[in-house]
Amino acid sequence: MRTLDGPRVADGEVLVYRLFDVADAVDLVAAERAASAPAGRLRLEGAQSASALEFPRPPLQLALGPRDLPLGDGTRPAEASAHVFDYGVVSIRYRLPIAPGTSLGAMVPLAEALFVEPSPALDAAARREADAVARALGSALERPHAWEGLESYQVFLVRRFEEGSIPANDLLSGGHVPELLLGETSAVPLSAAERQEVLSHRFSYLQDDLAVVHWNSAFVSEPSGVEDIPDLLEFATAHLLELRYYDALLDTELHRIYDEIEAGGSPVANVFTRRYRKLQRRTAALLLELSEMIERLENAVKIVGDLYLARLYQSAVRRFRLPAWQESVLRKQRLLAEVNDLIGDAADTSRSELLELAIILLIVFEIVAALT
Repeated sequence: MRTLDGPRVADGEVLVYRLFDVADAVDLVAAERAASAPAGRLRLEGAQSASALEFPRPPLQLALGPRDLPLGDGTRPAEASAHVFDYGVVSIRYRLPIAPGTSLGAMVPLAEALFVEPSPALDAAARREADAVARALGSALERPHAWEGLESYQVFLVRRFEEGSIPANDLLSGGHVPELLLGETSAVPLSAAERQEVLSHRFSYLQDDLAVVHWNSAFVSEPSGVEDIPDLLEFATAHLLELRYYDALLDTELHRIYDEIEAGGSPVANVFTRRYRKLQRRTAALLLELSEMIERLENAVKIVGDLYLARLYQSAVRRFRLPAWQESVLRKQRLLAEVNDLIGDAADTSRSELLELAIILLIVFEIVAALT
């Protein structure tokens, strides 16, 4: 492994996120009343942020207290908190302080431990935190459920360097940011193409601030100390998790419907057992749930200007491939609607066949009655 150094951090943290889908929706007002931990609502701190973005239903913030975070062969002290989103996502966030004097290059092994070769114990600990939050909120959760999927994200947040103010261009050229965001500890340097790819989503508002957004991690140098960028990246990650959940749910439901249709049964039996009606009710309920989910996601963050943070958020949306995931969900939603229509047509056909059979039997009965 080659030696990496770079600028040394005087004040900074690693923000470790693990996000879970725990319910179809959350009543945030009721959740705030039910919360046993200190609670509040998230809001962006910077004046420019408020003029570019709006949060109609800001998530609930819960302080969880100090934790020992399992990483690799040991543990690291961290401060835990949770964000509860109204569309049923609980985000567990751990703050890992960066020891003063630590260089960016020296943090690459930590990045490797966080997302290249993550400890299963870390995900399990975060899931237990999310389950505990869900239980504490109780009836504020609408249709709670368990799903094995999760999303993870890491933000390396630096407020101050020991070297003082460092221009963004200097950090990009000699700060080992690509290696940090990839968790790449190989002795062989990264290719120029890979470095360019990692740094393609970079943003600076002033000369001495920098944000580089990658698909599962980000580097943020913010001398003001404002944490708007990590909060926005958490929003985008929560959006991604929700789309992944419904994409998997649609796959499961479509396979179940296909299996039930293939199981078949006589048309008469299907009508009398109301089998078609049950299928239609279930698919109609899921279609309604999907429509509500998409509306919540679309209203979660409203962009009201083309300012710096709005552009950064839109870039993160593209980086996380949210449009592709949303199109996948919408395509399967359309397919489910078509299947629902086919089920309705099958039910109508069965009723028509039953009616025709009844008419034929009546005619035969009248003929027999007339002959006797």
